[in-house]
Amino acid sequence: MSENFDALVLGGGIAGLSFALKFAPHGRVAVLTKRNRAEGSTNYAQGGIASVLAEDDSFESHVEDTLTAGAGLCRRDAVELCVRQGPARIRELVQLGARFSPGERGDEFDLGREGGHTRRRIVHAQDLTGREVERALLAACDDQGERIRFFEHHVAVDLILSDRRGGGHCVGAYVLDGRSGEVRTFLAPVTVLATGGSGKVYLYTTNPDVATGDGVAMAWRAGATVANMEFMQFHPTCLFHPQARNFLISEALRGEGGVLKLRSGATFMERYHPLRELAPRDIVARAIDAEMKRTGDDYVTLDMTHLPRAFLMERFPNIYATCREHGIDMAVQPIPVVPAAHYQSGGVDTDLAGRTDLPGLLAIGEVACTGLHGANRLASNSLLEGLVFAHEAAAAAREMLGASPAAVPDWDPGKAVDSDERVVVSHNWDEIRRLMWNYVGIVRTDKRLARARRRLELLRDEIRAYYWDHRLTADLVELRNIADVAALVVEGAARRGESRGLHYTLDHPQASPRAEETRLRRAR
Repeated sequence: MSENFDALVLGGGIAGLSFALKFAPHGRVAVLTKRNRAEGSTNYAQGGIASVLAEDDSFESHVEDTLTAGAGLCRRDAVELCVRQGPARIRELVQLGARFSPGERGDEFDLGREGGHTRRRIVHAQDLTGREVERALLAACDDQGERIRFFEHHVAVDLILSDRRGGGHCVGAYVLDGRSGEVRTFLAPVTVLATGGSGKVYLYTTNPDVATGDGVAMAWRAGATVANMEFMQFHPTCLFHPQARNFLISEALRGEGGVLKLRSGATFMERYHPLRELAPRDIVARAIDAEMKRTGDDYVTLDMTHLPRAFLMERFPNIYATCREHGIDMAVQPIPVVPAAHYQSGGVDTDLAGRTDLPGLLAIGEVACTGLHGANRLASNSLLEGLVFAHEAAAAAREMLGASPAAVPDWDPGKAVDSDERVVVSHNWDEIRRLMWNYVGIVRTDKRLARARRRLELLRDEIRAYYWDHRLTADLVELRNIADVAALVVEGAARRGESRGLHYTLDHPQASPRAEETRLRRAR
């Protein structure tokens, strides 16, 4: 038996929920989430949403800041679209009930500044912006009643094509029900990838456990084009603590005057960029990585001690409380920080309405490569992208309605049996993440990439054999996906014979005169 809807949305973050809300008046929507429906990167976003809302700001300034951060690889039409729609999309969130921090002098919004921005334009809800946005969107979805139906603990396995030999239209997905272990068939004329990023491909990441690159892996296996996967953004400041290995220390702290220092207390960012701590993320992350390697230290520090305790508690309540829980009083102690994998700047290649080159399949949010971010994402442009492209994709999806449900077979497990060797999954998972961190991290070389490619080929062979011999579990589905995404990152990096933005290689330290995107497509 299959579940039939007008739109199937994989992922429940800002992009997926925004799409569901805008499409719901035109058809029934299924929203599938891998864990509970609020679990995802949106819920953990601290900084805010970049938008032109101040009198001393302009669309032209935001566009130029985005293009500068993107190191020559942004698609200008995508940048213009997102920047110019930003204020309207923020207003819609406010109308839905999202509560953002107000300004001190009666201004509607307290606008923060982050790295790469030349103006204060970050709308935020203290340092819990993502949680507030997720709350407002979920409440609005609940108000839609049966028009939007949630399926929690459902893990998409593969997209379904109308021609099972390869090609045709995307007509839905096979989905593992994590509670029953059953693989269910979901069909819809519109399938929307809103699955987020792939930070868990790396050993150290700020991302939640669900960020395993599922959408990119499924789209690539189905024959869709993926682009610019080599550009993984490493956030410069993740809390260095054994009990908080993926807690982000927001860039907004540096926007409010935080200073990066070595453990000795010496500053260093003045040697790397005129904007010092407010340089684009790729530059700050590489600077920290270089200083850690030079000194042999395990971390650097972010010093906020020159700011009043009352201000820190009010502006950053979540970060302040979390640091205190781990024995760090940021009002009197510098915060130990390290870079960690944070944001996938490439993804499934789309147009300005989220359309992929696989008919019936849309991709929005972090899973997509819209061209907004280029070779390096500007801070707080990610939630903006999710809002704008959900708006555009919902309009495009309405034109895709009308197709009758496809006749597809139910999932066939074949002769697969339950596994008695789960250690294979955990071992391969750990090995992939370690080799990606060591060989395909902030600084790369041709030799490291070649080593990663060879080892990944062997690991993917092992995983493929294990996958077809054993009944599916969520861990096995995610392992298969991170292996495929890791291979795409390595392939993209190996093809880019230059250093640009987030991709820095010692063998090709200069940028090429001509900026070109890296597009990868599996033969159908």
